[in-house]
Formats: sequence, structure tokens, C-alpha cells
Amino acid sequence: MVAATVHRKTPVHLTVIATATSLAGVACGTDGVRTGPSVEVETIGDTTIVRTLSGSVWGAEAMLVPEVSIGELEGPNEYLFGRIWSLAADDDRNVYVFDEQAQHVRVFDAAGTYVRTLGGRGEGPGEFNRAEAVAVFPDGRLAVRDPGNMRVQVFDPATGATDEWEYNSGNHYRAGAPLYTDVRGRTFLVTTDQSGEDIVIVLGSDGTHMDTLPEPSMDYEQFTVRAEHVTEESSSSVTALVPFTHAFFWAVHPSGQFLTGLSSDYSIDLGREEGVLRIERNYVPVPVSDGERDHERESLVRMIRFSVPGWTWDGSRIPDHKPVFQDLLIGRDGRIWVRLSTEGRRVENEDHDPENPFSYPVTWRTPIRYDVFESDGTYLGMVAPPDGFSASPEPVFDGDHVWAVTRDELGVERVVRYRIEVDDVGGG
Repeated sequence: MVAATVHRKTPVHLTVIATATSLAGVACGTDGVRTGPSVEVETIGDTTIVRTLSGSVWGAEAMLVPEVSIGELEGPNEYLFGRIWSLAADDDRNVYVFDEQAQHVRVFDAAGTYVRTLGGRGEGPGEFNRAEAVAVFPDGRLAVRDPGNMRVQVFDPATGATDEWEYNSGNHYRAGAPLYTDVRGRTFLVTTDQSGEDIVIVLGSDGTHMDTLPEPSMDYEQFTVRAEHVTEESSSSVTALVPFTHAFFWAVHPSGQFLTGLSSDYSIDLGREEGVLRIERNYVPVPVSDGERDHERESLVRMIRFSVPGWTWDGSRIPDHKPVFQDLLIGRDGRIWVRLSTEGRRVENEDHDPENPFSYPVTWRTPIRYDVFESDGTYLGMVAPPDGFSASPEPVFDGDHVWAVTRDELGVERVVRYRIEVDDVGGG
């Protein structure tokens, strides 16, 4: 087990500023009386803490109702996807779908109708070499992170013009890492420098290099297992995280500030010009069941034995509870989406292959759930996506709409636009 020292500042002065039932908005109770979240607001130095004690603005779990679906098993090539890696949407609800397999971006309008294809594999203007992620600027231009060509490709759908913004880095690929833009048209690139250090490059709205920042990080206790195999001819080692250990997450808010959080606690920090906004919520961590713990432990042991034969568990303890959250995400409107850990469900694996050491007769699935907050810390409530909804690639959130990739039982990928709906309980 490897552990890092935790460094945290303990505030000396604490002042209670206000206690309110809601910062913004109310919900209807079951008796028809309008109620809202019970909220406590405090200050610690330049940090404002908004703590939701109970309740929510919506007052009930919200659902995602599909409005538009794009993608087919068979049909025109424009509607067949190979491997979707990134999504973006604009103010007119046009959606931009980056297909990593095809190395191009397909554009669909609000009705789901194919409009055009941007880019393609290559090194010339408007072409991609191992591109990874897309994002939309406030003025409607599209940015594509293209580390293979060490540049950001920019497309202007209104004029058809393209531009290439070069940037210096270690030519590092971060598949799955989002590309961020803010309300001032700046671009935030997650990459590495020439020495291999993780950095965030900030480009201006015209591609001018503005800043290079260290990737947000935090010193915290992290639990790992390590295995080594040494012979006279060779040596190998594997280090892996203990299942259900907590982790540090971050994202870039449309304001251009960082959102950060360590999943051991329900505490999330959003930087602001006037100080830090800390969002907290009373929350009971999800326990790890014996069956899910055993499954994760066995899976990790098999994985390590692939490189270090005969390795046995070294005694590192698997936590009794899951981390509070699994990801932090931000909508185009500034809302904060917290992907929660949920209770696992035991599922029989219909495709189990006894000859495959990494195939199991039983798997565990965890439903996807999000907590949603306004950018001032107001807790709106929980969203429950339907079956087939995928949290990867990162969905696009914008007001009461969500764009996400779905996968059916045949593995066919589609892009679906959902509308957030909340049951009108109590007639409020």
C-alpha cells in the first residue's frame, strides 16, 4: 500500500452568514405547499460554503426523456457511427459528433438531420491526426483538439473558414479528457510539457498563447497495491488502485475558473473572482456489498497476475463505502453535474466465455445518477438517466437538455438529446 500525506488547512475563524430554505427557486411538496432545500451558508475567510442539509428545488428525482435520436444499425453512412469519442452542442441545438474511428466531425441540426462533415484524416488544413475532443465557442465556432498535429483545429460553420492554432507540448494523448472553452472564448487544453508534467495550456479567442498552468491536483491519501516479478532475465511490476478508493476530480467552468473535488467527501470547490464557493450536501455514502467487493478484488488479482504470475493480495483493505462521486462535470449554462456512486446490481453475463480469464459469469452494474447544482450552489436535485445512457464520452449538459451517447444490446452507438422532466408532485 502506498499512502500520501494529506495536507489540509484548518480554518481558525468561522462566521455563520445565513441560513435559508433556498438560494434560488422552490419545489412543490406532496401536500401542495411550496418547499425547497434547507440550506446553510457560511464563510471561512474568502471561502463561501453553501451546504444543503435536505430537500431540493425540484423536490423529486428528475428523469431524462428522449427527444431526438441520431444513429442507425443500417442506413446512410452519415448516420452510422464507428466510435464516438466526443460531443458538443451550440445555442441552436446543433450537435457535433466526433467519430474517432473516422477521424471527422459530423454536424446534425436540432431535428437530428445530417448537415455536413468537418475534417478528415491527414495533416493538411482542417485535417486530423489522432484528434480527441471537440468544444463550441460562444460565437459558434467549433474547436477540435488534434494532438497528432499538435494544434487546435477551428471551424467556423457560418463562413466555412478554418484555422489552425499550434501549441507546444509533449505530444501527449489524453483520450477521454474534455476540451474546455469559456465565455470569453478561451480554450483550455489538457496535455503535458516536454518533461512529462501534466499542464493546462490556455489559448485566447484568436489562438494566442495566454498561459500555461499546472493541472489541478491535491495531496491526499491514496491506496494502491503493488506487485513485482523479478527473474535473472527480466523484471516486471504493476501498481493499481485499490477498488473503491477515492480520487481527485476537476473541470473548467464556463467562467474560466476551476471546479475541483476529492470524492472522499461531498465537498466541491468552484473558484470565483471574489473567492472560493464550496458546495456541500448531507449525503450518506453507498456501502460496498460483499459480492461487489469480492468481484472487484478477483478482477484486480486476475489483471495483476497477467503480468506477475502467482501474485496474491497483499492485505490492502478495500473500503467499506464507495467514494461519494465518480466525476465532476459542468454544463454550457454553468450548472454543476456530480456523477454519484450508486449501489451495484448483480447481473448474469450472457456472453460469459469460460476460456477467457477476463470473462466472468457474473458482472456488477451500477445505475448512473447525477446531482445537479446551479453555479451559486443551489441544489436542484437528482437526475436518473434511462437504460442505455452512457457516461462516456462525457455528455453535454445545457439547461434542461442533455446530449449523450447510448449503446444498445448490439453495441450500436447513437446520440440522443434528452429533456429533463420532473414529476409535478403536489400540483405546485
